[in-house]
Amino acid sequence: MAILRAAALAAFLAALWAPAQAQVPNINLMPELQSKSPEEKEAEAAREKAYRDSLRKIPDAKTSGDPWGAVRGAEPAKPASAKPKTKVGTGN
Repeated sequence: MAILRAAALAAFLAALWAPAQAQVPNINLMPELQSKSPEEKEAEAAREKAYRDSLRKIPDAKTSGDPWGAVRGAEPAKPASAKPKTKVGTGN
């Protein structure tokens, strides 16, 4: 009787294990590291140097308190409601 139970348990576990094993991707997450040839190392060093040189060419950002300062003119805009004053009560 114990042998029959053990066989049934083994069959049950095998039935659960097969679908679960099919869902696991067969991906090597730690591939062998390949060493670079001297030509590849020189090309990579040249790319890095060109990248650093291009970063140096970018001008420094001016720190200003007004982010819209470049959009607006240099002098402040005058209010549109400014009308010439007229004398009151002249009767003209």
